[in-house]
Amino acid sequence: MTSEVMTTVTPHPIFGIPSAMRHFPPRRIVCLTEETVETLYLLGEQDRIVGVSGYAVRPPQVRREKPRVSAFISADIPKILALEPDLVLAFSDLQAEIVADLVRAGVAVHVFNQRDIAGILAMIRTLGALVGAADRADQLAGSFEARLASIASTPRPAAKPKVYFEEWDDPLISGIGWVSELIEIAGGEDVLPKLRFQQAAKDRIISPDVVRDAAPDVILASWCGKKVVPDRIRQRPGWSEIPAVRNNRIIEIKSPLILQPGPAALTDGLDAIVAALWPQSPASS
Repeated sequence: MTSEVMTTVTPHPIFGIPSAMRHFPPRRIVCLTEETVETLYLLGEQDRIVGVSGYAVRPPQVRREKPRVSAFISADIPKILALEPDLVLAFSDLQAEIVADLVRAGVAVHVFNQRDIAGILAMIRTLGALVGAADRADQLAGSFEARLASIASTPRPAAKPKVYFEEWDDPLISGIGWVSELIEIAGGEDVLPKLRFQQAAKDRIISPDVVRDAAPDVILASWCGKKVVPDRIRQRPGWSEIPAVRNNRIIEIKSPLILQPGPAALTDGLDAIVAALWPQSPASS
């Protein structure tokens, strides 16, 4: 780790904790989502992490090594404050209320808002800069860029399969930006590409008829941690003639691999998409 500089701080009058980041790089970091946890481990900066989201599972040892302090839209604020973090890392407007409480308590917070692959790569580089590991972060992001380019340029044996990705089943929600991009990198064609520009889930709600009319060859489903039940998809009115249903090409991709905008999506998540679209092809590396 690089050398660390002490800064003068004033205790918060209510909570009795420092009202500014005490060190640079920060020594004590709380991560409220999974992707920053995985990135810090990949950078070799995991010793800075003092608290994580309950959903953090990558790498596997994180569940043994780090205390869990939050879900996704809720957090144990007193527990976070007791950890005396120099910095809390959060994601998107969905964690705005958590962030507001921490900011009022005098905690330094950085909120990422990456929604596409370019944003994921920028998050990695920004996080590296925040912990004094900018060079390593740039190398890590560069390795992901090279991997994506290699997979995108891989010759495929047939025409592009049409792909429908389902983030949630009731109501139907599709179109997460980075997933749409990964489908294209894997050699598929997203049947609802315009939805990738809608950040809010409520703006990506679709009717079953839209999917039926799009006639996807492959259905990829990842129901935000809920187990995907293919029979529920098959039994939707009018879906029996969709090619993906007729040919039994309904594939679940586990949420931790694809719904977190971080390294997992660019590695194992992308590999899962490639395997789903091209089951007869060798796995990508």
